[in-house]
Amino acid sequence: MIRHDTLNEPVITSYAKAPSRIIRAGGVNYAYRELGPKGGIPVVFFVHLAATLDNWDPRIVDAIAKNHHVVTFDNQGVGASSGQVPDSIEAMADDAYNFIEALGFGKIDIFSFSLGGMIAQALVLKHPDLARKLVLTGTGPKGGKDMDKVVGTTYYDIIRAALTRSDPKEFLFFNRDAAGKRAAKEFLARLEERTADRDLPIKVRAFQTQLEAIKKWGRGAPADLSKITHLTLIANGDNDRMVPSVLSEDLHRRINGSELIIYPGSGHGGIFQFHDKFAPVAAEFLAR
Repeated sequence: MIRHDTLNEPVITSYAKAPSRIIRAGGVNYAYRELGPKGGIPVVFFVHLAATLDNWDPRIVDAIAKNHHVVTFDNQGVGASSGQVPDSIEAMADDAYNFIEALGFGKIDIFSFSLGGMIAQALVLKHPDLARKLVLTGTGPKGGKDMDKVVGTTYYDIIRAALTRSDPKEFLFFNRDAAGKRAAKEFLARLEERTADRDLPIKVRAFQTQLEAIKKWGRGAPADLSKITHLTLIANGDNDRMVPSVLSEDLHRRINGSELIIYPGSGHGGIFQFHDKFAPVAAEFLAR
């Protein structure tokens, strides 16, 4: 195991300034960043389809890192992490477990978005004692209705974005009304606040393999979510075209005691459009 020394460093609470690090586990070099005060239960962030370390909204990360030890990471084959992207969500969860174990964390909280939420579900079903709390946003359960349509929607919006020389996230994450377009521009600007030590972009083949894994997850036999007994916060927009909003409601019904927030007038990126409302709620949930 290789880990850069993190002792006696000043506490960083700005994601734009969090140093990038490498840790080796299971033959893979995992790229990660950490910030916030050490001690207590760390919050590990599980990122979305096609995303790297640079795709987390700093308004959400910073709000949680104010009082929590936060870790973001690239799973195997993504961004600056070595290796190849696995072709199943369960294998991605195994990689995440290797990474978390290498950091020496015996108990974590999980903050996840989209694909990251699928990986989080697979991880806690296999290792229920690893997690204390779950934040599942813009995501859905294995075998969920229309989950396998994520692939077609993604490719369609990539083409739409290319024709207008836009970022695909403007179409995939946000409604195409005035409020959605404004939120999209503001979100993309926040992702550019970090100017130094940026991550490597995801490779096309890695992205395609992630999509194949999501399709397989969507067509798989439903998991028994009654086994998830962790305190769980679920959030989404009311018009999620990527992972249909009804799947957030499905998760809420099937995870006993879970809390659900649906933001009106927003899509897949509802938590980013309403970051000013969501970030303090998520921080409070994790602090309880």
